[in-house]
Amino acid sequence: MRGASLTGLPAAAFPAVLPAVLPAAMGSLALSLFLSGCASRAPEVPAPTPVTPVVEQVPAPARPALSLPPLPAYTEVSSDEIRAAIAAMDPRSQGLASWNDLAPALAQSLSYMATRPADGVALDRPGVRVTNADFMAALRQLSGLLPSLDANPGLLAERFRWLRVDTAWTGYYEPVLLASRRPAPGYAHPIYRTPPDMRVTELATSGSGRQRMTYRVVNGPKGRVLRPYYDRTEIDAGGALRGKGLELAWAADPVDVYILQVQGSGRLRFTDGSEARVLYAAQNGRPYVSIGRILKERGDLPPDGVNMPAIRQWLEDHPAQAQALMNTNPSYVFFRLEEGAGSGPLGCTGRPLTPWVSLATDRSVLPSGALLAFSTPVPQHAGGGAVTGLGLAQDTGGAIKGYRIDLFCGAGDRAAAVAGHLDAPGPAWLLLPRDR
Repeated sequence: MRGASLTGLPAAAFPAVLPAVLPAAMGSLALSLFLSGCASRAPEVPAPTPVTPVVEQVPAPARPALSLPPLPAYTEVSSDEIRAAIAAMDPRSQGLASWNDLAPALAQSLSYMATRPADGVALDRPGVRVTNADFMAALRQLSGLLPSLDANPGLLAERFRWLRVDTAWTGYYEPVLLASRRPAPGYAHPIYRTPPDMRVTELATSGSGRQRMTYRVVNGPKGRVLRPYYDRTEIDAGGALRGKGLELAWAADPVDVYILQVQGSGRLRFTDGSEARVLYAAQNGRPYVSIGRILKERGDLPPDGVNMPAIRQWLEDHPAQAQALMNTNPSYVFFRLEEGAGSGPLGCTGRPLTPWVSLATDRSVLPSGALLAFSTPVPQHAGGGAVTGLGLAQDTGGAIKGYRIDLFCGAGDRAAAVAGHLDAPGPAWLLLPRDR
């Protein structure tokens, strides 16, 4: 799962939750019970338990949330558009020798959809209403077609209904970090596991939705109170987690740690020669703020030059200002360690991702399990051309909203180059079985 795209859990700012959600959702009695339940799991304190627990509020972040365009519609497309899309599709652009090589990634989506209730509504948007059974049928249909698809790609037009979704494409990848298993000279920047005092709950809102709340329980002057979990400044600059034994490893470069959190997972190459994957585990519930957007607004980067390589270069060129800039993003990601090379980073379904096939999407627009045809431009910095083929919605992320799709590019130099520069519109088509 992505931390910002990834690799994470999208969450509204905690202060907005407390005044609006708790009273409406729970009432005073339910609120007392909820806070009492939290208190029962908190460390013992000498002060007596107050009759009425206090919910302490903090000022909301100064930066406004990103303004996002309206969610896209799903448009039936003409036969000519389908034929043109199929003619452009090339499994080699996805690192596949043939369409048969898509089978392992497809099996991951089939395995995930088998856990979903068949009659559950997966997608309900203007122009389309799809159940989990529809998604499963599409995946099974494609699985049966794979042996014939190289010779007869037109089967994709015969067997599937195509709905176009106008999208914007970005990319993410698996970074590689130099690290030490213990604090050592040159390795001073911790990568943290999930803190045991961080608690997450979902509360019903006044409508039909639910609001995620991430918090900690502390002792206040009137008893135990809830506070938002520590933000980036409190953790990295204030040392809120220092000395608690939560360090998985120590990295050589703080910028590497920041980028790891944005990507949501990565590989650690240790000083002892061993290697491990570090995988997304949790997020502190704070809103994600793009430091690239801040650099653009300040005039430190040109509007057409905001990409990961440029951001990294700015951070490296301005070491005295780098931490302050990174601290403007209060979101913080925690990880877990998987020794050895492993099978790859895991998506939000808990299953391995496949480079150039797995897609991170907004699940309210393209739910996990969706099958797509797509075409996304490869930036000239990474060789130009396009990735054109079949994709599987297998991941999500805190910054993946509405129309945006994030292409998982794998690991290595080309993956980093594509993911770092990809930011362009490109078509995607939701494929649904025709016989349902």
